[in-house]
Amino acid sequence: MEVKKSPKADLENKRGLFLEIGLALTLAFVLLAFEWSVDSSEATGLQDQQEMEAEEEMIPVTRQEPIKPPPPPPPAPKVADVLNIVDNEEEIEDELEIEDSDADMDAEVEIQVVAEEEEEDEAQVFVIVEDMPEFPGGALELQKWIAKSVKYPVIAQENGITGRVFVTFVVNKVGAVEQIRVVRGVDPSLDKEAVRVISQMPKWKPGKQRGKAVKVSYTVPINFQLQ
Repeated sequence: MEVKKSPKADLENKRGLFLEIGLALTLAFVLLAFEWSVDSSEATGLQDQQEMEAEEEMIPVTRQEPIKPPPPPPPAPKVADVLNIVDNEEEIEDELEIEDSDADMDAEVEIQVVAEEEEEDEAQVFVIVEDMPEFPGGALELQKWIAKSVKYPVIAQENGITGRVFVTFVVNKVGAVEQIRVVRGVDPSLDKEAVRVISQMPKWKPGKQRGKAVKVSYTVPINFQLQ
């Protein structure tokens, strides 16, 4: 079946006309755009508003005033020397006596030398010396003497208290025992007995440093053990 179309309804014949109309309208819009003018008052108002906004956004620059140093203190008043004016006829009681230094050139001068080194040796207590102090008969006799001299306190026996008491003392230059004290104790009763035993010791052979008798510190343990 053939399609019948009227030549009047065919738009292909009017394509050129529509193209010319479109070009004319486009040209008219371009010319209108070039001829369009903006009101100067509106433009000025818009510019002023933009400047005001820019001024509001600007952060003011602040400067800290420099701190002035405190003024210097006023100068201290000068103290004038007090002068006592004396009449020429007035006699001065205090007279300066000047002695002749050459008059006593032959006089003898006594010089006293204090032996500080000897005083230091008297007070100093050595711990280790060249020749250590020695109990009469040696260390074995010392143990025997302590075992024979110790009397076990009754209170410690009843309570079953045992232990080792460390006693330190000083053997002086003549071998006597002094400055007795407990450095590590067990019980007051045992500590007291240990000090009593050490205090009754016979004289020791004194210690020597460079061939000279000196004070030497010595420590002895006393063992308290129930059998």
